[in-house]
Amino acid sequence: MSVSRGEAVADRADLVVVGAGVAGLTAALCAAENGLSVVVLNKGPHWKPDRGEQPTSTFYAQGGVAVVAPTGHAGSERDSVDLHLADTVAAGAGLTDAAASWPILADGWAAVSALLDWGTEFDRAADGSLLRTREGGHSVRRIIHAGGDATGAAIQRALYAAVRDVAARSVGPTPAIRFLDDSIATAVLLDRPAGDERAVGVAYLRDGRPGSVLAPTVLLATGGAGHLYAATTNPAGATCDGIALALRAGAEVADLEFIQFHPTMLYTPGARGRRTLISEAVRGEGGRLVDVDGRSVTDGVHPMGDLAPRDVVANAVETAIELTAHPCVYLDIGAVDDFERRFPTVSAGIRAAGLDPADRRIPVVPGAHYLCGGVVTDDAGRTAVDGLLAAGEVARTGLHGANRLASNSLLEGLVMGRRAAGVAAGRRGLPVPARVRQPAAELVPILDRGVLQDTMSRWAALRRSADGLAVAAGVVSAAPRREAGSARAVEDAALTLTASAVIAAAAARTESRGAHVRTDYPLTADASESRRFRLVDGALEEAGLAGLAR
Repeated sequence: MSVSRGEAVADRADLVVVGAGVAGLTAALCAAENGLSVVVLNKGPHWKPDRGEQPTSTFYAQGGVAVVAPTGHAGSERDSVDLHLADTVAAGAGLTDAAASWPILADGWAAVSALLDWGTEFDRAADGSLLRTREGGHSVRRIIHAGGDATGAAIQRALYAAVRDVAARSVGPTPAIRFLDDSIATAVLLDRPAGDERAVGVAYLRDGRPGSVLAPTVLLATGGAGHLYAATTNPAGATCDGIALALRAGAEVADLEFIQFHPTMLYTPGARGRRTLISEAVRGEGGRLVDVDGRSVTDGVHPMGDLAPRDVVANAVETAIELTAHPCVYLDIGAVDDFERRFPTVSAGIRAAGLDPADRRIPVVPGAHYLCGGVVTDDAGRTAVDGLLAAGEVARTGLHGANRLASNSLLEGLVMGRRAAGVAAGRRGLPVPARVRQPAAELVPILDRGVLQDTMSRWAALRRSADGLAVAAGVVSAAPRREAGSARAVEDAALTLTASAVIAAAAARTESRGAHVRTDYPLTADASESRRFRLVDGALEEAGLAGLAR
């Protein structure tokens, strides 16, 4: 095939998946089972289960998967999808889309069954039944877990093992699922066959060299936005890549102001980057949050106490820190039976920070954890751009509203990854261009990462105000423009664009709701809606109220 200047021979597939966490690998496996060829663009290195630092947030998920058993029982308690939905809606602080959420929760057991078929070993009782724990906002013990507090790691290992099995069964020289490791997506490739724009692939950088994958369906499964902030529970790869890719492709985002700060991130003075998460299940098993003087942090704050929804507990922690002028609060684990056996991952993180779980008091602070909003999709992962899908933390399905219910994230990733694969199967065979032109190099705003993180941590974190958001907006809008010619620069450009969108969304919401707290508007409005934003000629503009994408 002849290639003109600026064009390159591209890889081809039926589906290209950007991201290798739970949503991306689930989609890849389900698509391959339906006979599709899949390329997974993995920003991280080649998978090794014993690598010290892993690139996906899935791997670090501790608590488990919130799912209703087909028997309707959670241990000795009665459960139902309706009750799970009620808990989800309550946690979502008035912005959860109940109509979109019920089918996601109802599909949970089928998605978990596929995980079991792929070899995930969840913790079980002596009689073989799945063990369940309870976390904040849940009415019953419905959360299944693996390895005590290593659920995400167990799921990630099982998914990769399943991928290897698919490759081993592939007929011909090309496996059904191929990985491009150490590759960062730089743009969604678009085509305009009859005036209607559609996604036809992805451009990427690998070892500083450009490449492309052409496919009739593109799935963004890139994870979250934790590294907008100086300290986060997220791994280094959570740099808003999918939000930026989607915005630049013409998709819309919503609910970006709702960034969930987990109430119990391990406190280590002056630390930056990924910090150890202290699973909410610790409180589910008897842990108590107390201030430096031993007083309960949540007494009188919420009827569910330490197991209130995360936004409530995080703000109670922040208030306790302000009142005592002490830099942290403490998670008292004296009542947790056999703590180190039940929570080996947490215990290892505590020891790695130079602390000892045997002290029975763990210093904690709220930490940037989960992006509740994201790229607006319909109930199958479709965005407003034909052929472009999103699933997992990068997507806004309407499930999380203003504050995610604990352990609904892995569930959503599993369910929506399966649904995205179904969409891709229906689009198999749609034409894509015979050749591709690499997107022209652009000068884009790129703010120094340390400056951006310090700015967002100071003015757009757990608590915001108009004055503080204006300061943050000024810093971000003054970002110098340059070419994103390296993986680090691509990430920094994505962080800069997403920071501006988070600030705009937070400034537009003049109330306090869920994970968004305005100190200058402390009350919650009687009714509220999600707002959509899009990128037009390089500038963010509000696009109306957010429902499903289609």
